[in-house]
Amino acid sequence: MKLKALTIALVSSGMLFSGTAAAGEFSFGGYARYGATYQGSEDALYVGPAGELNGRSAGRLGNEYNGGEFQFNYHTEAASGAKWQVGVMLDHWTQYDWWSSGDVALKKAFAAGTGIFASQPDMTVWAGRRFHQRPQTNLMDYFWMTHDGQGGGFDNLDLGGAKLNIGLVGQVDCGSHPGGADGIGCHGNDNGKYALTSKLHSIGIGSASLDLYANYGFTSEAHPDNSTNAYQLAANLKMAGHSLVVRYSDNAKDTVFDLVEDMEALFIHLEGGFSFSDRAGMDYGIGYQDMDKSATNYNVVVRPHISWNDTHSTWLEAGYSVVDVEGQSKDNEAWKLTLSQNMAVGPHTWSRPMLRFYATVGENDNAGVTQDVFTLGAMWEAWW
Repeated sequence: MKLKALTIALVSSGMLFSGTAAAGEFSFGGYARYGATYQGSEDALYVGPAGELNGRSAGRLGNEYNGGEFQFNYHTEAASGAKWQVGVMLDHWTQYDWWSSGDVALKKAFAAGTGIFASQPDMTVWAGRRFHQRPQTNLMDYFWMTHDGQGGGFDNLDLGGAKLNIGLVGQVDCGSHPGGADGIGCHGNDNGKYALTSKLHSIGIGSASLDLYANYGFTSEAHPDNSTNAYQLAANLKMAGHSLVVRYSDNAKDTVFDLVEDMEALFIHLEGGFSFSDRAGMDYGIGYQDMDKSATNYNVVVRPHISWNDTHSTWLEAGYSVVDVEGQSKDNEAWKLTLSQNMAVGPHTWSRPMLRFYATVGENDNAGVTQDVFTLGAMWEAWW
């Protein structure tokens, strides 16, 4: 795949990894990154202020967890020409943030048909367990909305001038870790929390494109002690390689599965990139998130980069993040600087597979308690 937008869409949505597979064929797709990181005896391994809200808020380069998502697909075609897919994904992540706690989880088991209705050739109807509605920031690796689960719905209903996605999903019961973090393997049924999701997208506004989201969270009788409902509203304006996101959540943060009374979150994020020449440029991300009566996270990440030829490139990522905690006299802060020498299958910043050899320096300062960061690492990353 040559187009960055297409590649990222396939990775993040996880629906159709191979649009070119013939009927009766199997395909294999996924995303993974694995490597080793050396840290000094008194140093932290990762950089980020305590209570960060915006993902890897000081930047993701050299600051990522190991893990991967591995999907197998079977493709077939009906006599009508409708294209069908059965997909199964297993994943493994080394941190609770990704819901697997070192276990291998069944993240997807779904079937989908595209072109079932002659009047809607691009519409996909699906049911089962799958990634669902998980838009992501780039330099902070933050899913600012996520409703992975099992249920059903449709994508890309053409309304003329816009397309519509609707889904109804239940959150998968992932068990609980003794320390309180959910995510022992995601092998359970749905847990009684549900999300009604919608996305009105591909709305053309001159040279820009606008996506609108509206989601509603609720419970079944499996949670008689929780009558809380939640909702989210968001807009994502994209133009000329830049993206502006505004998202408001009530009784929720990233997902309406949260269902936490009196929780409010306002997230604003601007990211994009500039080209200085055919081989040099800079990506950036600027984030703000306010959790009412709790904390506010401000952060900025910049990543200048240069490709020396079609294989070798150098990236330098600098990030700074502040968390202003309600009632805490001193902010939590973190900064980092990562230099990465890369070898990839192509000259673009999104060319994968990629091998990285990197060094990171930085500091975490949590209310005056500081910890230095110095790490050396090697890793590979790919989506396919």
